[in-house]
Amino acid sequence: MKPVVDGLVKKHAGRYDIKVLNPSVADANEVASLARKYAIRYVPTFVFLNSDGGVNATVVGAVPASKLEQELAKLK
Repeated sequence: MKPVVDGLVKKHAGRYDIKVLNPSVADANEVASLARKYAIRYVPTFVFLNSDGGVNATVVGAVPASKLEQELAKLK
């Protein structure tokens, strides 16, 4: 999954703010807080936020880059 996400980060640099949170290396409190806030139960989970910070879409599981591209295209 990492190559897919890394590719999206490079492709959309400057257009979208793409953040990757790796639970194995991140602060446990931050991970728990975000998991609660966005109701994340499984890894990987992709949360797409609109410009107002609201959840536009959530995609759970290892999906092809094309699915993530579709969700990015829906963001305003």
